[in-house]
Amino acid sequence: MKLLTVGLLACCLLRPATAAELKVDLGHGQITWQTAALLKRDDVRTIEVPDDVAFHRAMHYQAVPLTALLHGIQASDHLQFVASDGFAAEIPAALLLNRKGSVAWLAIEDPAQPWPALPGHGSAAPFYVVWTQPQAAGVSSEQWPYQLASIRKLAAMSARFPALQPDPALPANSPVRQGFSVFQRTCLACHTLNGEGDAQVGPDLNIPHNPTEYLRADLLRAFIRNPQSLRRWPQAKMHGFDRNALTDADLDAVLAYLRHMAGRKATP
Repeated sequence: MKLLTVGLLACCLLRPATAAELKVDLGHGQITWQTAALLKRDDVRTIEVPDDVAFHRAMHYQAVPLTALLHGIQASDHLQFVASDGFAAEIPAALLLNRKGSVAWLAIEDPAQPWPALPGHGSAAPFYVVWTQPQAAGVSSEQWPYQLASIRKLAAMSARFPALQPDPALPANSPVRQGFSVFQRTCLACHTLNGEGDAQVGPDLNIPHNPTEYLRADLLRAFIRNPQSLRRWPQAKMHGFDRNALTDADLDAVLAYLRHMAGRKATP
């Protein structure tokens, strides 16, 4: 009896407490995928990602084409990818449906073959959106969410978060408008602005103070390129944006947007 009890206890300790789950809600009922079911799909492939954004090296994954899990999405749809740590990537469906050669995959960690730890950030498991040929469609580094917990179809950000909008009187070719687009794909995954946004990783970028109000322009640029250049903090979560992730023109534009929004504070 004692040996049976010990054996049962060992089995319980070896068995994961809960199966990893990915929740997908496209507006017609939530579907929950578990690791085992995903790994048994007929469309699972072993893919190579030569320059992985998170691991900074070549990686191989068991993965399924992401669009295969998003039946019925249209190019006009807007999707939000939420990670377990509060990171919330906003990805337009048009990018996932692009015909330029960039392909989004849902990488699935096999519990029997766990991924290596991320440098300074723990595990990317259980699910990670990775891309092959990301440069073809201009996929940004913030559009590779890992520790993925859910995918939801939502209204466009202009409808959900009106306090993010720049002055509607600005001309269509304004650098501020370009900066707003850059902000949505690079900053909003971690930060809120004027109290609006779904991310829960970084601080608000306008309330109570906008970074353009308390940092010199050269220091703010340096901080965005390499946060550790301004303040060394090994536990910091923010990574830098090199020129491959954020061009000088895009950096100029997002700073123009932030300066503009410093004059459009809205109390949450």
